[in-house]
Amino acid sequence: MLGHLVNFLVDTIGHMGYPGIVALMFLESSFFPFPSEVVVPPAGYLASQGEMNLWMVILAGIVGSLLGAIFNYWIAVRIGRPFFERWGKYFLVSEKTLKKSEVFFARHGHISTFIGRLLPGIRQLISLPAGLARMPMGLFLTFTALGSGIWVVVLAFIGYWVGNNSDLVEKLLHKTTVITLVLSAITIALYTWKVRSKNTS
Repeated sequence: MLGHLVNFLVDTIGHMGYPGIVALMFLESSFFPFPSEVVVPPAGYLASQGEMNLWMVILAGIVGSLLGAIFNYWIAVRIGRPFFERWGKYFLVSEKTLKKSEVFFARHGHISTFIGRLLPGIRQLISLPAGLARMPMGLFLTFTALGSGIWVVVLAFIGYWVGNNSDLVEKLLHKTTVITLVLSAITIALYTWKVRSKNTS
């Protein structure tokens, strides 16, 4: 099944080019369940064949991720916050809770956004609490780009090195996800220790 999907995406991206990568990564970064793991590696493979430029693939992937993240952020600001301000009490979300989320993202939004963009299942959703908390757009875009950039680079190089071997791509993606989870946990632990040390000093 994955092999057929990869072949389909290779053909699709080959026809659509870089705008296709941007569009598919926009979908992946917003509400739509379209995993980046089946978008960027095929583009990396095409780069290894000389049909695309690897750095342009990476740039297109990051741009698409940013656009999708901005879309979710905008949805949270325009729809989510007014909804919770009016109806939040029925969902146990008070004005006080919203203010606490604002304070949290003001203090820790950079690390939350950065780590969130690296974690499967969370990278598509982290823009929503950031938008609800009205995290400063400059910080949001900076750390979204950093987190997304790392993930896109990893995926692109997997596709470039491994080629069109879907089984090997799947194994490498699994190992990469495990390593990313471990490194993210270590980063969170170190950040928490640093914050606590600062508060107690």
